[in-house]
Amino acid sequence: MIDIETMSILVVDDMKSMRLTIRKMLQNLAIGKNLRFAENGRQGLEILNTERCDLAILDWSMPIMNGFELLETIRKDKVLRDLPVIMVTAEAERDIVSQVAETEIDGYLLKPLTLASLDGKIKAVVEKVNHPDLATQHRLKARDLEEEGDYESAIEQLRIALTHKPSASRLLRQLGLLHFKIQKPAIAEKCLVKAALVNKQDTITRVHLADYYMDTNDLEKAGKYYLEILSLSTQYHESAMDLAERLMISGFRQLSQEMFSKIISRSSKQNTVRERVIDICLAHNEIEYPRELLEQAIRENPSNYEMIYKTGLIRQKAGDWDKALMCFMRVDRQVRGHIEAKFQIAKIYYRNQQILEADDYLNQILRIDPKNEAALALRRQF
Repeated sequence: MIDIETMSILVVDDMKSMRLTIRKMLQNLAIGKNLRFAENGRQGLEILNTERCDLAILDWSMPIMNGFELLETIRKDKVLRDLPVIMVTAEAERDIVSQVAETEIDGYLLKPLTLASLDGKIKAVVEKVNHPDLATQHRLKARDLEEEGDYESAIEQLRIALTHKPSASRLLRQLGLLHFKIQKPAIAEKCLVKAALVNKQDTITRVHLADYYMDTNDLEKAGKYYLEILSLSTQYHESAMDLAERLMISGFRQLSQEMFSKIISRSSKQNTVRERVIDICLAHNEIEYPRELLEQAIRENPSNYEMIYKTGLIRQKAGDWDKALMCFMRVDRQVRGHIEAKFQIAKIYYRNQQILEADDYLNQILRIDPKNEAALALRRQF
C-alpha cells in the first residue's frame, strides 16, 4: 500500500524551474516524503534502478531520453513495470493521448500544472494502485500465467476480467494476442477487431491487426487499418510508407495514394516526405499522382529545380516531350552543371533528330565528366 504522505516520488524534467515548481507544489500538498529529481530519462532510469520509488512524474519532452522512451523502458522491465507513472506534457495532441494509452500510463497532466490538478491526479493514481478493480486483478494474474507459459489459464483469467469490463480494448487486445500464441488466428482476429471497434484511439491494436493482415497477404485490409493508424499517430510513418509502396505494386493504387497523402499531411517534414513519395511512384511507373505532388511542390517553391527536373521526367513518361524539354531547359538555365538535365535534353534532341543540338549538350556533359558512360553511349548512337 502506498501512503500519500510518506511515498517516494521521482520527478524527471529537463527544466530546473519545472522541477522546483513541482517540488514546491508537492510540499504544499503534503504529498511525498522522499523526493528524487532527474534532468532526463537516462538519469531517471539510473535512480529507479538504485532506489525505491512509489511514483514517477515524467516530462514528455526531454533530451537524451524523453518521457515516452523512459516509460517504454519501465514497462519492459519486470522489476519496474508496475510502477505508477504520470506523464506531464505541454502538448494536447492526439499522438500523445494515443501513445500514452499504448504504454499503460496511469495518468497524464497538461502544463501549466495547478495544485488542484496535481493533487487530484496523484490521489487518483495511488487509489487505483492501492485498490485495483477486479478486472485489473485478473489481468495481472493473466500476465503472470502467460509468462509461465500457461496460455490457456491466462486466457481464462482475461475472460473473467472481461466480465467486469466487457468493452476494455486492452483486455480484448491481450486476449487476441494470446490466441495467436495458441495458434487460433481466427479467434485472435475477432478479439482484435472488437478491441479496435470499442476504442477509436487504440493505435496498438490497429498495428497488430495490420501486421496480421500483411502476414496473411491481405494488403487491402492492412492498408485500411493503417489509414486509421496514421490519423492517430505519427510513430508508424516508416512502416506505413513501406506498406503504401507494396499496395501500389499490388495494384491498390487508390488506397496507396490515400496512405501517401496522409503520411505527407501528418509529417513535420512535408517537403522531404513528398519528395520520397514522388521517387517511389516514379520507380513504379505511377505518373498522375506524383505529377499532382510535383505541381503542388513547385507552387509552394517555384525555385525548387529538383522538383522541376522530376516534373520533366514525368512529362517524358507520359509522352509529352515538348513540356518535358521545357522543364529540363529551365533547370539547365538555373542550375549550373546539372548533368542529368543536360542528358535528358540531349536525349530529346536526339529523338527529334536534332543531332547538332544533342551533340552540343553531350559535349557540355563530357567537359564536366569526361567518362560519363550514359553520354558516351548516346554519342555512339549518332
